[in-house]
Amino acid sequence: MDKGKTTLVTFADLKDWEQRKRAQLINSLGGFKSVCLIGTVNKLGQTNLAIFNSVIHLGANPPLVAFIIRPDSVERHTLENILETGFYTINHINEGIYKQAHQTSARYPGEVSEFDATGLSSEFKNDFSAPFVAESNVSFGVLFKERIDIALNGTTLMIGEIQLINFPENCLCEDGFLDIEKAQSITCSGLDSYHKTVRLSRLTYAKPDREPTELEITYQIE
Repeated sequence: MDKGKTTLVTFADLKDWEQRKRAQLINSLGGFKSVCLIGTVNKLGQTNLAIFNSVIHLGANPPLVAFIIRPDSVERHTLENILETGFYTINHINEGIYKQAHQTSARYPGEVSEFDATGLSSEFKNDFSAPFVAESNVSFGVLFKERIDIALNGTTLMIGEIQLINFPENCLCEDGFLDIEKAQSITCSGLDSYHKTVRLSRLTYAKPDREPTELEITYQIE
């Protein structure tokens, strides 16, 4: 694209911006992000569902994932439930449910389940203690492992270990790669922009003396 005239924004400029406009810009800078629904339940059986765009991979052995919870200056039902029970689910969002998923960011009172409020369906798999989103095509159950409070801005990094994974069998490649595009998972940018994806290619393992080439995608089950 032709970039045309560019804009330069300094740290001093940002401090003068209106709060929501500043938040939109900064949230957009990281590029496209995973967007998922995190399902939890408290000890009384009250389910909760919330959208997060901060889920990150930490390692494969052990299989660790993390996500960020904003400062708990207001009720954070996801945080409370995880600390109470130790379990949660992470569910990919697809084109069919992204509007309902977005609506879970509304501040419903604790006694209202976002599953009920948005019309999404909760289901429990394999005796796992937290609810999955039935309409999600890729989801996994997580055991809470560690909480790291970040003093710099009052956020909390929640680290968990993957215990259970659910996905369409025809999306798994022979080398273990999960084709989340085939599974219709979507991505997001900023705070409220949702996107479908188009893969350019998979590339071979990078080595200093070899140019990368395209990998053929071969599924375990066609």
